[in-house]
Amino acid sequence: MESRNPVFSRRGFSRDNGYAGFNATPQAGGPAVGTQANPYAQQGGNPYAQNPYAQQVGAPPQAPVTPGAMTMDDVVARTATTLGTVVVTAVLSWLLLPVDEANIGKSYGIAVGAGLVAMVLALVQSFKRRPSPALILSYAALEGVFLGVISAAVSTYISDGVVAQAVLGTMAVFAGVLVAYKAGWIRVNRRFYGFVMAAALGFVLLMAVNLLFTVFGGGDGLGFRSGGLGIVFGIIGILLGACFLALDFKQVEDGIAYGAPREEAWLAAFGLTLTLVWIYMEFLRLLSILNSD
Repeated sequence: MESRNPVFSRRGFSRDNGYAGFNATPQAGGPAVGTQANPYAQQGGNPYAQNPYAQQVGAPPQAPVTPGAMTMDDVVARTATTLGTVVVTAVLSWLLLPVDEANIGKSYGIAVGAGLVAMVLALVQSFKRRPSPALILSYAALEGVFLGVISAAVSTYISDGVVAQAVLGTMAVFAGVLVAYKAGWIRVNRRFYGFVMAAALGFVLLMAVNLLFTVFGGGDGLGFRSGGLGIVFGIIGILLGACFLALDFKQVEDGIAYGAPREEAWLAAFGLTLTLVWIYMEFLRLLSILNSD
């Protein structure tokens, strides 16, 4: 299943070594969708065009015996490495790029530049057929620089407790969604996928329009990121991030079940990192509004 957070074009796991990825299409004359040989073949790139689990009713998907297949340990290790890179560079940028009155302009310039390059790297990885650990870790490092400066500014000029609250909130959302997903309270199906993608597309379009009005019209634009509307959209952003976590968990679960190559664990780490950064930024924005004068 292909999920999407800030970068809607991110690929799911690729078709490789007999493994059909989330965007794969059936090969002519190939086995039918739902068979063990090609469990992920989807028509037209729609992850729910046909049921990939139609092997036996009520039976869990059976993982093919594939040397070098991805495991949960691989996903955890790659995700810890990627998130650890974000955290380390965020702490370093907080310490080395001061946001006092004398240096805030320079620090902001570096942070914005790092954020733009990180966005480009994320887009490049999204369109690559194979995961690139160097590209993913470079994205994580630059994203950490951006987050470190922004977090330092919020802590300095709004409230020194906001950053810790945003981190705790992000961790709580992650844990809550994981528990709900494993308990079966969240069912990731075609309807859920379609709803989340439509809601996310509308959300991003509104934020883009608001940004344009802010840049060219000044002030708060359409007011989607300040005041009462800002609080509402902050909550919506966090809820969307939680939904994307459920999609990411489903992607990882399916990839392991059907024997995705081990290198695809980097894609799982990349997706989870994008989602957690999204949730953290929405928490930071929401808490900033609530704590601002």
